[in-house]
Amino acid sequence: METTAYLARLGLPSLLGAPPTPEALRALHAAHVERVPYEALEIWLGRSTTVDPLDSAARIIRGRGGYCYHLNGAFSALLAALGYRVTRHVGGVQMRNSEPGITANHLVLTVSGLPSVDNPGGEWLVDVGLGDALHEPLPLIEGSYKQGPFTYGLRRSEVAPGGWRLDHDPSGSFQGMDLAPEPAEMSAFAAMHTHLTTSPTSGFVRVAVVQRRDAYGVDCLRGLTLTRYGNTSLSVTLDSARDYYAALSDIFGLPLDDVSAQEKDALWSKVHAAQEAWLSAGAS
Repeated sequence: METTAYLARLGLPSLLGAPPTPEALRALHAAHVERVPYEALEIWLGRSTTVDPLDSAARIIRGRGGYCYHLNGAFSALLAALGYRVTRHVGGVQMRNSEPGITANHLVLTVSGLPSVDNPGGEWLVDVGLGDALHEPLPLIEGSYKQGPFTYGLRRSEVAPGGWRLDHDPSGSFQGMDLAPEPAEMSAFAAMHTHLTTSPTSGFVRVAVVQRRDAYGVDCLRGLTLTRYGNTSLSVTLDSARDYYAALSDIFGLPLDDVSAQEKDALWSKVHAAQEAWLSAGAS
């Protein structure tokens, strides 16, 4: 684990060697979602990935992002290296108009042993892999929590005895997330990772999505549609490869230095074709 390089990526080199505290955990979480985007562009580039946390951490250090298995997997390794008591759990993200369940389509984290005034039990829900959801960790206590323009609910899960349920803000991209209470190994996510990165029914395969959370809202790029949610609301369509790659770099911190010019041409062609197909389907 390249802890120094990872902290530099987050802009928090001063936390190297610092003791675990709730304040430091909040700073790490917020920096991660602000600086490391939620993205699955490797699928659209024809590149395979693993769920190994150290593989994911190395890719993040090189300037890329990932989705939940990568982001939370790498973050759990970073937290462990910094001395936090972190546990991985099997989760299930419930999309709107679907049923809740522990489907393993999500990796979620908890951290224990960090009591604070508002959380005397010291247990925290930690999740940097939900795209447009948490900006900071939540106390693992039932209640309603406001972060910026969004409000989240935390309660006991109805589908995972002993587990927890996060209810997303009504404006969010999904309805909620349940997590099982038992610790999980990364092998628990391998089969679903294969499905999510290869199946024609996977949302990651159908739409190239990039998201970045900050204290005031969320930037979301779905195909060529760039939308800002939160403190302001606006949406534009990116009409050229130049605009697309400028948005990736300037808004999401993805200059794609690891992608060749030929690969960028191919990526633009695929994303543009998918956008045109989506527009045609909507018009028919």
